[in-house]
Amino acid sequence: MPRKTIGHHSRFHLGLLPRIFIAMALGVSFGFITPHWGADLMATFNYVFSQFLGFLIPLIILGFVAPAIAELGSRAGKMLAVTAALAYAATLFAGFSAYFTADSLFPSMLAGQIMPAAAESAGFISTPYFKIDIPSPLPVTTTLVLAFTLGLGCAYISGNTLRLALTDFRSIVSKTITSVVIPLLPLYIFGIFLNMTIEGKVGAILTAFAKIIVVIFILHVGILLLQYCIAGFIARRNPFRMLWTMLPAYFTALGTQSSAATIPVTLRQTIAMGVDKDIAGFVVPLCATIHMSGSTLKIVACAIALMILQDHPYDIASMSQFIAMLGVTIIAAPGIPGGAIMASLGLLSGILGFSDAQNAMMIALYIAMDSFGTACNVTGDGALAAIVGRIFPRGAE
Repeated sequence: MPRKTIGHHSRFHLGLLPRIFIAMALGVSFGFITPHWGADLMATFNYVFSQFLGFLIPLIILGFVAPAIAELGSRAGKMLAVTAALAYAATLFAGFSAYFTADSLFPSMLAGQIMPAAAESAGFISTPYFKIDIPSPLPVTTTLVLAFTLGLGCAYISGNTLRLALTDFRSIVSKTITSVVIPLLPLYIFGIFLNMTIEGKVGAILTAFAKIIVVIFILHVGILLLQYCIAGFIARRNPFRMLWTMLPAYFTALGTQSSAATIPVTLRQTIAMGVDKDIAGFVVPLCATIHMSGSTLKIVACAIALMILQDHPYDIASMSQFIAMLGVTIIAAPGIPGGAIMASLGLLSGILGFSDAQNAMMIALYIAMDSFGTACNVTGDGALAAIVGRIFPRGAE
């Protein structure tokens, strides 16, 4: 017994944030020395794990949103409207911030530069040994509508059978997240950075657009600081402490490149930040789909940079229409890396007049920086959840 007691108390526990850092560093380091078979092995794991994540995403949304709405009672309808309005307002603000910043800085920063050709792969492309496809049970939009319908229905009827079933379902989803997803997440991130390093697709693009990337990163930081200063003022909390608490979600998103896949960590850190678990369970999965500040910021900045580099005309009217539509259109983006840019291609062509070649360049540039936009999205979700939690305090009907 004494030996077990000593072992229990002295056991070292490494938190999720340092594990993510270590996974990222090891992925880049091993990318220079890993043989083909090792890269293919990690590609196999990443493929299967990403399929499993895709399968879980609708279950996570249904498992958290529906019971959260049911438990919130008659406030749920108002909370949905307020959350959606806050998310869209934040997305619009980020888009226009990117426009005015890029329009002011990029013409002088990019003077005399030309658009580089698409980078060729500097190494081999990792190929999974085998693939196990796990189809998603429901599309994300369908799942959201189902979650709203079930949750609102349970909130306004007197019966408890379905409400209890949804609560049990949430427990199953939560157990799956804590027992499977969170422990394997660092290995998944390691595989992503390993393959990015081996394939060498990002380096040339990042070098050519170094100035743009710096501006976009500073914009992301500025947007997050502003969001958390506002959230801290409204929620009466220290905004910097709140932002520090959300860093695991930020760095997880850097690795997964998916707001939806980062929901488990975002939800956990939002609750740790002091937001009521039911509020967080409602806002976080919802905002993973509808709050796209980082993605909008990056798409707008990249579009303006590309237009300047290729002498493509633009004006405030067309960009305003583009930003307003973008905030709605990318809501339909699937929870996968690059989903937002794929959903915005129609707007780029229809409103800004981009050609297929320009769209291809936008995809390449966006994907090269996809992690930063996603990280801004999910970290901002915590700020919105804190604001919603203050507007709808727990226990107030």
